[in-house]
Amino acid sequence: MDIKKMSKEELELLSNKDITFHLLDNSKESINTANLFKEIIKLLGLPKSDFETKIGDYYTSLATDKRFILLDDGTWDLRSRHTSDKVVKIIENEEEEEEEEIPKEEGQEEIEEDNYDDNDDTDDVYDKEEDLKDLVVIDEDELELEE
Repeated sequence: MDIKKMSKEELELLSNKDITFHLLDNSKESINTANLFKEIIKLLGLPKSDFETKIGDYYTSLATDKRFILLDDGTWDLRSRHTSDKVVKIIENEEEEEEEEIPKEEGQEEIEEDNYDDNDDTDDVYDKEEDLKDLVVIDEDELELEE
């Protein structure tokens, strides 16, 4: 479907993500966020002020849609055209502390530490972000591609 030949009324029935899908599908090249959003504003006849006020939300919507991938050069393309090795990988620069192993002397037994404190009335704080930072979610389509 050629998105540029659709009427404004037909385009208004589509979401920005669906319009983006059609723009990328009809394009032979990947396109950066700004150019994609400018094209949507032009197609829908929206005021130019929408670009600055809504570009952040638009970027977030692309980043959360499984149909699109952000390539190393900062452009967007359809996921179906690429293998997963071209997707931008976010790397955290945290230095992990390694526990120093203390050598045992002969005849010395290892003592397990009990960190439980009966007098501690405070609830343990559950850090969801820390616990889930290494979680990788792979949908079934990606799993089939890797096999």
